[in-house]
Amino acid sequence: MSDEKTVQPTENERPVVLELKNLQTHFFTDMGVARSVDGVSYKVREGQTLGVVGESGCGKSVTALSIMGLIPRPPGKIVGGQILFEGTDLTKLSEEELRKIRGKEVAMIFQEPMTSLNPVYTVGDQIMEMILNHEDVTEQQARERAIKLLEEVGIPSPEERVDNYPHNMSGGMRQRVMIAMSLACSPKLLLADEPTTALDVTIQAQILDLMNKLQEERNTAIIMITHDLGVVAETCDHVVVMYAGHVAENADVFSLFENPCHPYTIALFKSIPDLVGKGGRLFTIDGMVPSAYNFPEGCRFQDRCPFATEKCNTKPEMEEIEPDHFVACHHWREAKAHYATEESKGSTNDSNQGAE
Repeated sequence: MSDEKTVQPTENERPVVLELKNLQTHFFTDMGVARSVDGVSYKVREGQTLGVVGESGCGKSVTALSIMGLIPRPPGKIVGGQILFEGTDLTKLSEEELRKIRGKEVAMIFQEPMTSLNPVYTVGDQIMEMILNHEDVTEQQARERAIKLLEEVGIPSPEERVDNYPHNMSGGMRQRVMIAMSLACSPKLLLADEPTTALDVTIQAQILDLMNKLQEERNTAIIMITHDLGVVAETCDHVVVMYAGHVAENADVFSLFENPCHPYTIALFKSIPDLVGKGGRLFTIDGMVPSAYNFPEGCRFQDRCPFATEKCNTKPEMEEIEPDHFVACHHWREAKAHYATEESKGSTNDSNQGAE
């Protein structure tokens, strides 16, 4: 009998489930062309949670809807790039072919469960519909599966709750129903668009713990779209920072939190409220995300960036600054050095205050 231990694959040895290559999703309206997603590239691996962060209007949700094939057409259209799911380019598939994948292989938890669940059908009927559409089972078998799924996501008395309507449930329970629906056919990729929005902190923690538990059991790849860097730190393995339809920074979660380099990423970290009680004004990022109808040429953060120069009128390319850590910025070295100096001063001041 061999006593050799099974060697587990490292993070970068896991199979790639999804890869976006220069994805471009535009909306053609009376006001002009909105380039909501304008050259996004990233990948997510089996059993990995990829966090996608950025302000509202940066293209996070539009990217997710593009992956699902749910961009409203018209006015939306994927005008370029590839969405490679296990090597298959989803942008080349027909609507019928996409429908076979959507829900079964790739599923999504939408941001607001009250508007995503149909109010005139029971939650059991809606979970059963997902199962019946993709698997060869009877209605009774689908109902039993629905009850089992409600039990797995922590809903009490699932045999009774399966016949409830969405309005009979709390926000946290509706979100659990959405998770049950998304996991009904054991998808290989799960997109979670702000899954804890509008939930109190206790329920948020329960939902995140539930998603982590189900991921470990099923080895599902997850894309977590969120504004909350605390959620990213707690749940994600890798992080993509998006700004104005582009990827600004892409790194593993430890590298990003220890060594943020893009001025926008640094600004996001500085915007986190200080809970230690040091006082002072809350840091804000000057200006607003530019309109998708009129993105600036070159670096799209230049109008809000304290390090911007004429060089920023030229679009910065993604640069690998350390293994698996990429930044699109001409002045990331200056930004990093400035941030490190500020952090050092902050640590010195804290020490002095403690001594007093």
